[in-house]
Amino acid sequence: MMFDAIGLDADDTLWENETFFRSTEAAFADMLADHAERDAVTERLVETEKRNLSRYGFGIKGFMLSMVQTAVELTEGRVDGHTIGRILEMGRDMLAHPVHLLEGVEDALAALENRRLFLITKGDLMDQERKIAASGLAERFAAIEILADKTPGQYARVLKRHGVAPERFLMAGNSMKSDVLPPVELGGIGVFIPHDMTWSVEHAEPERHPRLHELARITELPGLIEMLECRT
Repeated sequence: MMFDAIGLDADDTLWENETFFRSTEAAFADMLADHAERDAVTERLVETEKRNLSRYGFGIKGFMLSMVQTAVELTEGRVDGHTIGRILEMGRDMLAHPVHLLEGVEDALAALENRRLFLITKGDLMDQERKIAASGLAERFAAIEILADKTPGQYARVLKRHGVAPERFLMAGNSMKSDVLPPVELGGIGVFIPHDMTWSVEHAEPERHPRLHELARITELPGLIEMLECRT
């Protein structure tokens, strides 16, 4: 069996992303240190983000709005305009941040150049399009899909649109919840490539599964694909 398509996640699989959220989160906690302990500010912000996912979706803009809401709530409405302005400025800085490819990405993509590659990411459309363009990787992919969320249903629609059977599809990424488990549920292969700073919302604890694999680094992916094809 040969895979008809190989899917790759973008944020924290191909390039750095969560590190910028963490550094902004730390600066936000410092701003509100007079109102709560820094750890408490961070915890409150994460809780607000989770509640707001159904409203704002994933991405920097939703993160900015959650920071504003957290600041208003923690100060009981006394937050000043300067602080709100600083929050918006931090968000704009994130939206303009350069794209830094992770180590080994170029080598892995070079080894997969003859494959039908899909870039499947989620989040704010404009920001994801910006990062994809800035990465210089767009031409490596036969298809680019930017989803609101990564659910089994979303993957099924993507695969149907491109004429790929789930059992002939492999998806790799740093999120067990979004990149690995949904394709496995559909009958495909999921490959977990951990990142040191994956957002807590993306964590999941799967049971052992014959179609679920874990790699230490993305450069191991071409070898795994060849092994799986030879095995079947």
